[in-house]
Amino acid sequence: MEAIKVKGASPFHYAWVVVGVTFLTLLVTAGAMSTPGLLLVALQKDYNWSTATISTALSLRLAVFGLMAPFAAALMLRFGLRNIMLVAVATTAAGVSLTALVSQSWQLTLLWGVVVGGGTGMTALVLGATVANSWFVQRRGLVLGLMTASSASGQLLFLPVFAKISDEYGWRTLVVVVGCVLVCLIPVIALFMRNRPSDIGLTPFGAPAGTKVAGPVTPTVNPVVMSFRALRGAARSKDFWLLCFGFFICGLSTSGLIGTHLIAACGDHGIAEVTAASMIALIGLFDLFGTVGSGWLSDKYDNRALLCIYYTGRGLSLLFLPIALGVDLWTVSLFAAFYGLYWFATLPPTIRLTTSKFGLSSGPLVFGWMFVAHQIGAAIAAYGAGVTRTLEGTYAPAFALSGLLCIVAGFACLLIGDRKSDGEPGLAPAIKSAA
Repeated sequence: MEAIKVKGASPFHYAWVVVGVTFLTLLVTAGAMSTPGLLLVALQKDYNWSTATISTALSLRLAVFGLMAPFAAALMLRFGLRNIMLVAVATTAAGVSLTALVSQSWQLTLLWGVVVGGGTGMTALVLGATVANSWFVQRRGLVLGLMTASSASGQLLFLPVFAKISDEYGWRTLVVVVGCVLVCLIPVIALFMRNRPSDIGLTPFGAPAGTKVAGPVTPTVNPVVMSFRALRGAARSKDFWLLCFGFFICGLSTSGLIGTHLIAACGDHGIAEVTAASMIALIGLFDLFGTVGSGWLSDKYDNRALLCIYYTGRGLSLLFLPIALGVDLWTVSLFAAFYGLYWFATLPPTIRLTTSKFGLSSGPLVFGWMFVAHQIGAAIAAYGAGVTRTLEGTYAPAFALSGLLCIVAGFACLLIGDRKSDGEPGLAPAIKSAA
C-alpha cells in the first residue's frame, strides 16, 4: 500500500490518526483479553476442571505475552508497526475463535497459553511506547496515558456485554464473537496505520520548526540480537532492576490477580457472574480517568513520586478487598472505584522513566524486557491465586500478600535515579529530557 503523501502545513497532525488506530487496536484487544475471568467460571461448570488446572493455561498466556514484548519492540523496528499489528491481531483472532472447539485442558493451554499469548504479546503495551516515541516530541506522557487507558476502556465497553453473551448463549458463542470483533480490526490497521512520520513526509508532533524530515531507516540487525543487546546494556543499571521489580509487582497485582480471579472471588461470596463483570467494568471506568490523568501528571511531576503514590494506593485497596467481599456489593464497588484509579496508572511514569534513562531508541526495547517481569508477576499471581483457592478455599491470602508487595514496590521506586539529575523527590517538576 502506498503511503499517503502530505504536502504543505496542516493544523492537524497525522500522528493523532496513528494514536486513534493504536488506541482502537489496544481497546479491542483488551476487551478480548478480559474474557479469561468469564472462561474460568464457565469451564469449571462444563468440564469440572479445577481452578488450578484452568489457571495453568491462563498463567501461561500471561507469561508468553510478556516474553514476546522485548522481541516485539525489535520486530516493530525491523518490519514496521503496521505489519506486526496485522500479524498480531490475526493470530489472536484465530486463537480465541478456535477455543470454541476445546474439549481437553491441554487444548486450552495450547490456544490461550501459546497462540493467544503470542499474538497479544506482539503488540501489548510496547506498541503504545513505540508509537509515542516515534511520532511525538511533545505530549508523550498524555499519549502514553491514552494508550494505557485503552485497556481500561476495552474492559468498560466489552466485558459486561461479553458476560451477557456468555450467560445467555454460552462461552463457545462468546469466543467466536470475540474472534469476529478482532477480525474487524484488520482492515482499519491496513488502511490507516503508518510506521513513522517520515513515511508521509512529516516530522514528529512537536518537533522544532525547521526540523528536516528524516528518511526511513530500517535496522539491519537481527531483532533477537537487537533485543538482547538492549538488555545487556540496561542490566548494568540499578534503575533497570528497580523498575523491573516495580513492574513485576504491577503485573502480579493487576491482570494476574484481579483480572483473572476477581469474578471467581465474587462468585465465592454469592455475587452473580454478570454483576461481578460489572465490577471489572467499574475498575475500567475509574482507570480511564486515573491513567489519562497519570499521563498528564507524568509530563509535569517527578515520576518516581507518582509511582510511589500509585503503588501504595493500589496496595491499600487490595488489603481492603477481602473485607469488602465479606460485607456487601456496595462495598465491593467502593473497592473497584478506588483500585481502578491505580489499575494502569503506573504505566505512563514507568515508560517515561525508562525512556529518560535508556534513550529514545533503546527505551522501547528495554521496556519490553521490563514487561517480561510484569507478565511473569502476572503469571505467578494467576497460577498462585488459583492454587490458593483450591487448597484454602479462599482468595484472601493472595489479595493480602499482593497488597503488601505493592506498598513495598511503591517505596522502592523512590530509589530510582540520581536526585541531582532527576529533580528533588516529591512532586517536583519532571525532568525535561523525558518530555
